[in-house]
Parts: sequence; C-alpha cells; structure tokens
Amino acid sequence: MNKDICVLFDMDGVMIDTETQYDVIWKHLGDKYNAGIENFEKVIKGTTLPNILKKYFSHLNENELKSLEDELDKFEASMKFPEIPGSVAFVKSLKDAGFKVGLVTSSTNTKMIGVNKEKRFDMLFDTIVSAERVVKGKPDPECFLLAAKDSHADPQNCIVFEDSFAGIEAATKAGMTVIGVSTTNSVESLKDKCAKVIPNFEELSINDLLVL
Repeated sequence: MNKDICVLFDMDGVMIDTETQYDVIWKHLGDKYNAGIENFEKVIKGTTLPNILKKYFSHLNENELKSLEDELDKFEASMKFPEIPGSVAFVKSLKDAGFKVGLVTSSTNTKMIGVNKEKRFDMLFDTIVSAERVVKGKPDPECFLLAAKDSHADPQNCIVFEDSFAGIEAATKAGMTVIGVSTTNSVESLKDKCAKVIPNFEELSINDLLVL
C-alpha cells in the first residue's frame, strides 16, 4: 500500500524554519517599495516571487524591480536553514517504509542551491517542484499536481504538509489530503482547513498518516 501513497512537503515553515526571517525582509521590501498593504509579509505567504512582483509591485520601473530582486537575492544568500523539529527524520522514515516523497516549494532555483548545499534536499526527496517549474503559483494546484505526476501518484493518494493558507488551498484544490503545520498560522486558524494539525514532526508517526 505504501508504494501508492505520495507524501508532499512544502519547504519554508514545514521542512525548515525560515518564515520569521522572511517576515523581516518582506516587511522591509513592502515598506521600501510601497506595496501599500498592511501586514504585507503575512499576505504573501506561499506565493512565488514572479506572482508577488506582478501583483504587488507592478508600479515599479525596471531599475526599481531589479533593485528589489537584488536585495532579496542578497538576503537569501545569507539565510540560515534551521530544521523544523523532526522534519528530516520523518521524511527519511517515510522513504525507508516505501513511500514516495516530494518537495513542493515557491522558492526559486537560486534559493534551492543554498538549501541543497546545506540540507541536501535534492538527495532526500524523490522529486522537487520549485517556482521555475510552474506557471501559476499557489493557491493554484498546478505545483502539487505536477509533483503527483512526477511520482506517478493519484492526487487522491497524496498527503500534503503545508503551513500557509495559499499552500493549503492549492493542495485542497488538487484533491489531496492536507496536514497543517502550525509554524506560521495558529492551530485555530488551520483546523477547519486540514485533516490534522501538528506543531512539528517530533510526535508524528507513519501510522498517523494511514488513518487519515
């Protein structure tokens, strides 16, 4: 049975604890480049960079857009990637048990180079879907459906771990079962959108997935 189940993981806020770092940089960029939206750093959670730029910074000229992207690149080059407790060990246990595992992230390839260098997610996961592989970012289901296709898995047999509302909506639209990780949003705000909510992976077992 395990070979038919595919388990998909978002990265920031699910595999690695980076959301607080992103809150700081996106609040700064939103203020500096006049996004004009309250709690901008929260609003864009789970959204790909091209979609953020198109939706919120279309008022900028080419030079200003380049400056924004350069600032973000510099920030991402200096990021740290602490693990959400138990996340890597849990993925390894799934692989050992015969499950297919995939990473589905709104991050760019530039970011993934740094992550893979430190965390070796390119060796851990069977497939990785990052921003460059999709046309429409979360909350569109394209990214999750592509990961399922890579894994030769029926979307109904896919279980997704997500922390953002955009990611949860994308996985739900794809017809997948969603487990919320309450690193970014509260348990209360997630529980009616997910089959289960966890704080991290330390107390989670494979059997917990099989009874969803």
